[in-house]
Amino acid sequence: MSEALKQKIQDAFHEPGCATNAAKPEAERKKGCAKQLTPGAAAGGCAFDGAMIALQPITDVAHLVHAPLACWGNGWDNRGSASSGSELYRKGFTTDLTELDIVMGNGEKKLYRAIREVIAQENPAAVFVYATCVTALIGDDIGAVCKAATERFGRPVIPVNVPGYVGSKNLGNKLGVDALVEHVVGTMEPAEPGLTDINIIGDFNLSGELWQVKPLLDRLGIRILGSISGDARYAQVAMMHRARVTMLVCSHAFMAIARKLEERHGIPWFEGSFYGISDTSAALRTLCRMLVERGAPADLLPRCEALIAEEEARTRAELAPLRPRVGGRRVLLYTGGHKTWSVVSALQELGIEVVGTSMRKATDGDRGRVTEIMGTDAHMYENMAPAEMYRLLREARADVLMSGGRSQFVALKARVPWIDVNQEKHEPYAGYMGMVELVRAIDRAVNNPMWADLREPAPWEVPACEAPDAPFVLASVPGSKADFEDC
Repeated sequence: MSEALKQKIQDAFHEPGCATNAAKPEAERKKGCAKQLTPGAAAGGCAFDGAMIALQPITDVAHLVHAPLACWGNGWDNRGSASSGSELYRKGFTTDLTELDIVMGNGEKKLYRAIREVIAQENPAAVFVYATCVTALIGDDIGAVCKAATERFGRPVIPVNVPGYVGSKNLGNKLGVDALVEHVVGTMEPAEPGLTDINIIGDFNLSGELWQVKPLLDRLGIRILGSISGDARYAQVAMMHRARVTMLVCSHAFMAIARKLEERHGIPWFEGSFYGISDTSAALRTLCRMLVERGAPADLLPRCEALIAEEEARTRAELAPLRPRVGGRRVLLYTGGHKTWSVVSALQELGIEVVGTSMRKATDGDRGRVTEIMGTDAHMYENMAPAEMYRLLREARADVLMSGGRSQFVALKARVPWIDVNQEKHEPYAGYMGMVELVRAIDRAVNNPMWADLREPAPWEVPACEAPDAPFVLASVPGSKADFEDC
């Protein structure tokens, strides 16, 4: 591992923008925020995977993986990030290194040819080149190749030096975004910078969730100038330094870029969520207040309040007939990151009881929010084994499990309905409109009559005399007389 990469990793574990990290004694701060994985221990995803997750939603970029075929061969898509334009980001490009390429030292030449080919065939806005374990171990200098390709082809070619063995997926998120800060941000200027331009970082537009919020911003005259999120364009990343305010949606992995934008370009930032009525309104109020403080027209604040009042009234009217159908229901939430607290807050607004929420990929700040919202930390759980999840569903008498796809079979075994809230989901739940969709999904799940039938004893588990409308039949089969002794 190069000294430069070692330093980047060390910096990633010493994030000064994190209040929890800043409050630690110097000796504890030096240890970093998390324990790094040893080579080969890619539990939960490796650093390369994390970098791809963070950067692949930039839609008009060709994502070229410098690796053997096994790392990214025949790839199509990575998660459910939706695009309103280019579909280029969904394609998987790889240099397909072979043993002969490695032995003969042809890696850098093959990478250069691959860059030339992908630019000629796809005409991308830029090419992101990802180092992997093999290419890092054999010492291929992707930075030098990218620089030469940029000069030769007149197209930005960005090195993303995040081999999988350096650490976890979360570390890869940080290092991937750091590559944008070092090589992309500040390289383009907007044609007409405005006083209501903002950055949104960390919303992946899963199933089009960002599109449920953007119309609200449009009505207020707020433009998403910069974006590291789903449906982002390369130019938006390059122009982030001209925005007035940054909203951070996924704090743990993307905090560094928000902090550096503030340090280098004076752009203040805040952390918010678009899940739930209250959190959406709070995010809009904070955005407008910070924009006005930075010179936006003062009438933005009353227009924001009028918009919030209108949307909240409309949303609550749509939720009114649904509340009696979902109120008092019990939910087990097994997700990660900021959803550990934002979805809890949204559910509690509806009178739904959260019997437990997982703390996977959650920061200390996320834990604090959950404790504040739920009033206790007794219902927070770390990674749950399937047996433990099954036990909790039964003992807590949960009415529904909200989680990712890998947990759905535990719910079915426990005879409990399941709702997908992770990146694989097909319904958007962000913003005011998303809140209505979430409640409708819960209603469809918990009030489906099949679950009552499923939980009833099977016909062969009920004595014949107790079966409804069953004719009385004299026992004539040896041994069957016992079935009627308790009738």
